[in-house]
Amino acid sequence: MAESTFYALVYAWVGLGVVVFPLLLKIPAPYGRHTRPGWGMTVPNHLGWLIMELPALLVFVYFFLVGTVSQTAATWFFFVLWVVHYSNRSFVFPFRLKTAQKRMPVVIMSMAFIFNVVNGFICGHYFGSFAPRYSSAWFADPRFLAGVVLFFSGLGLNWYSDHVLIGLRSSEPSQYSIPDGGIFRYVSCPNFLGEIIEWGGFALLTWSIPTLAFFVWTLANLIPRALDHHRWYKEQFDDYPPSRKALIPFLI
Repeated sequence: MAESTFYALVYAWVGLGVVVFPLLLKIPAPYGRHTRPGWGMTVPNHLGWLIMELPALLVFVYFFLVGTVSQTAATWFFFVLWVVHYSNRSFVFPFRLKTAQKRMPVVIMSMAFIFNVVNGFICGHYFGSFAPRYSSAWFADPRFLAGVVLFFSGLGLNWYSDHVLIGLRSSEPSQYSIPDGGIFRYVSCPNFLGEIIEWGGFALLTWSIPTLAFFVWTLANLIPRALDHHRWYKEQFDDYPPSRKALIPFLI
């Protein structure tokens, strides 16, 4: 693929994210607590998560490794960050879920599958074939340092929040409870906030258009999802803390 064609694809992908964002604000994706009939065939929740997350790992790794540019310590560091996140999302997180009775619509799984194929391709192909040479001096660049802090802060918040939410389902998998403690005192979805911070940090530490495009799509996906979750909590629990926000403490 020519570099000009590649960047045209990236910009079109960003444009699509901007268009899709208001639609996602109006139509909650029908999986998890928002599952509802009328969306066709379904698969077990664990299998759906595995199938839809795995392409982000495999496609990224493939295009990174078959690329034509000479990799440096910095780009291998980027590679490790991506692989750590998506190895967890593909092989660890789905099998920690205590939702054996839940199912996911195939159409939702398929859409997420395509989404992750595109993101894995854009970022993997960029680092494999089009990225500039990141020298060892990049490790001292303020953008890299700030991005690393954000990435690991977001990753830690995401993993911790997932751990708390999974723990709430230990005694009664079919029942939802109000999460509490830590940043849950301030927002309903710190797991989503953590992922937003994580990929914002990744875009900063790599300082590239393709990773920025991925961050735009992260916002387009997770902001509506957080608002839907927050609305659902308030509808389900009369005693839900009124001061708690959906995603950003004291703001949203």
